[in-house]
Parts: sequence; structure tokens; C-alpha cells
Amino acid sequence: MQELLKYRRVIFASTVGNVLEWYDFIAFGYLMGVISRHFFPVGAGMSATLLTAATFGVSFVARPVGGIVLGIYADRVGRKAALLLVIVMMTVATAMIGFAPTYSQAGVAATIIMVLARVLQGISAGGEFGSATSMLIEYAPANQKGLFGSFQMFAQAVAGVLASLAGVLITQGLTPAQLESWGWRLPFLFGLLIGPVGLYIRHRVDEPEVFRKTMESGGKLPFGKLLSGYWREMTIAGALVAGTTIMQFVFNIYMPTYAVNYLHMSAGTPFVVIALSGVVRILACPAFGALSDRTGRRSVLAWGFVGSLLAAWPCFAWLKAVPTLATLLMIELIFGVLGAAVLGPLSTALAEMFPIHGRSSGLAVSYNVSTTIFGGFTPLIVTWLIVTTGDRMAPAWYVIFGAALGLAAALKLAGGACEPQPVTDTPLHN
Repeated sequence: MQELLKYRRVIFASTVGNVLEWYDFIAFGYLMGVISRHFFPVGAGMSATLLTAATFGVSFVARPVGGIVLGIYADRVGRKAALLLVIVMMTVATAMIGFAPTYSQAGVAATIIMVLARVLQGISAGGEFGSATSMLIEYAPANQKGLFGSFQMFAQAVAGVLASLAGVLITQGLTPAQLESWGWRLPFLFGLLIGPVGLYIRHRVDEPEVFRKTMESGGKLPFGKLLSGYWREMTIAGALVAGTTIMQFVFNIYMPTYAVNYLHMSAGTPFVVIALSGVVRILACPAFGALSDRTGRRSVLAWGFVGSLLAAWPCFAWLKAVPTLATLLMIELIFGVLGAAVLGPLSTALAEMFPIHGRSSGLAVSYNVSTTIFGGFTPLIVTWLIVTTGDRMAPAWYVIFGAALGLAAALKLAGGACEPQPVTDTPLHN
């Protein structure tokens, strides 16, 4: 019983920051239209939306910086110290967004506050994934590392459901005038409740024993040596993240904007649908993570990417031809399962590529660089593609590209169930 309680506390401590991080990112993506009018009043329409989408992406540019600095900090000082620092930074950034004055109240200072909040959010988020995933994997029993790692993506699905429910409540429960005036702040103010709880829980968790022993034995891997010795692993990891990130951002973050602007659905409809598909991911991510403990990370990831590759174009064509609530729901449920298939084993597959004394840094670099390039600017890229080409199928082609890239990377993984990497400076390749 004591062991079970310890594992539950570790899982919660490792994932609560991920919930706050993704809740804020998703909520910001959902509310881009309103935020654009309050902080980027360059005129109505696409120009303000593009500027807000760029601000959404700016936080991702900061992620690699935060990932490198906080990843090294986690490998040198400890996972716990890094996670405590990260959640404080996240909470401050969320408060800045929730309480920021609008352009009409503070002029250009309001825009600067919003951008700075997004940068701080990006820096803190950059350090979250590597530190939290390392702690999860290093605490996990040897035969359940896939299951434990899946809770990172489980947390992202929880964040998506919470953000979607918040979107439903403010779009359905408030008048358009109330939403425009002050209602858009409510999701971010609610997010502030997560920070203190996470800080309390993380204070009560110790460093993983395997990490402590590594530090006591003097095991260190200089950052430069990590880059030169593990460049192949970082490339494979980055491609895996690219495939999953593109899918996640198109279907979970950009879809509300797409459904309202191009399919002319009501503002609240996509939130309900994405919340339901998020419940599917919550249930399915641990199942696919556990499956990878039995069959191996490669096979589960590969089949998930194959399914996504084959389903993307028909699903968007169907949605374009029949833009109804039922169609959108079916497509989101399909990709809820396919997304879980690749997200469930992902965290563990990435962590097993790097040794303990360089794991947080290796995860941070590969995950955040790829998320910045292929995820953070997804709303901007897809919007630009649709505007430039006039093709409303552009999101499908972007998903196909990501699935193909992820599949190629998955096939490069070692077959069978992966084992933890030994403490060594020797890279996995010759």
C-alpha cells in the first residue's frame, strides 16, 4: 500500500505541471480570436489573428532555451528542484495573462505584457517535459515504464478536456458581450488554481533513487558531449515528436478555429467535441503505454502513425463535404484513438534513448526543438497555407506529412520492449 501511494504521488507530481502547461496553451489557442482583438488591434480580420497566432508560436521559440537551461539544471541539481522552479514560473506566466490590461487600457504595454507572459510560459514549459518524464521513468518498475511514461500524455489529454470544458462554459454560459469584455480571462484565472496544488505535491516527492545513485557515483555528461554523442538519438526523437505534435495541434488546438472560420459552425460546438475526444485519449493513452511494455514501443508507434497517415485525407474530405456536428465528432474520436496510440508510448520511447545523467537535457532538446518547429507554429502555418492556396484541405496534408515523418522515425527504433539505458557516456550508435 505504501508503495502504491508513493507511485501515485510521483505520477501526480510529475504530471501536474504538464496539465497546467497544456491547459494554458490550449486555452490560448481556443481564444485567439478574442485575444487578437484585445492585444493586437491592427484591424479586424486575418491580420490580427495571424499576429496572435505568431504570439502563440513565440512561446515555443522560448521552449528550447528553457529546455536547455532547465534540462542541464535537472541533470546537475535534481529533478525535484527543476520541477519546483518550473511550476512557479508557469503560475506567474498564467497570472500575467489572466490579469493583463488590454490595448485600450494600456496601449502597447499590454501587447508587451502578453508577449512576455508567453515567453516566460515557453521557458518554463521547456524545462517541464524533460524533468518530469525523467522522474516518471526513473521511479517506474522495470516492466511498467511504458505505462508510467504514458501519464505524461494522459496529463495533456486531461488539460485538453479541462480547456475544452472551460471553452464550453464561457461560450455557452456568457453573452458575446460578456465573453468579449471579461469572460475570456476566466479560463486563465481557473488555471491559477493548479499551480499552488502542484507546488505542494512536488515538495513532498524525493529524487528517484536511481538518479541519486548516479549523482553519488559522480556520473556526469557534459552538454556538448551529449549533443555530439547522441545526435542520432535526438534526430529520431525529434521526428517522433514532430509526428505526434502536428496531429495533436491540428486536431486539438487548431480545429475550433478551423470549424468556426471555414466550416461556419457555432463557437461552442468544437469545444464539446474536443472534450469528448479528450476523454477517449485519457482512457486510451495508459492502455497503449501498457501495451508497449508487452509488444515494444516501435510496433505501437508505427501502427499509430500508419493509421493516421491513411485516415487524415478521407476524414478532412468528409468534414469538408458534410460539416456537421456528427461528422466532426466521429473524426475527433477516430483521431483520439490514433493520437493515443502514438502518444501513449512516446515519452518512454524518448527517455530510453538517453542515459540517466543526460536524460533530462536530451529529452528537453529533442522534444522542445521539434515542438517549436512543428507544433508551436501549426496555427500560423495552417492558416497561411489555407489563405495562400485557398485549399481547405491544407490541414490534412500537414497531418499526412507529420505522420509520414513519425513513421519513418518509429521504424528506426529498436524492436521489442526497450530497456533502461545504462549509465555511460557511450552513445547508442557506433
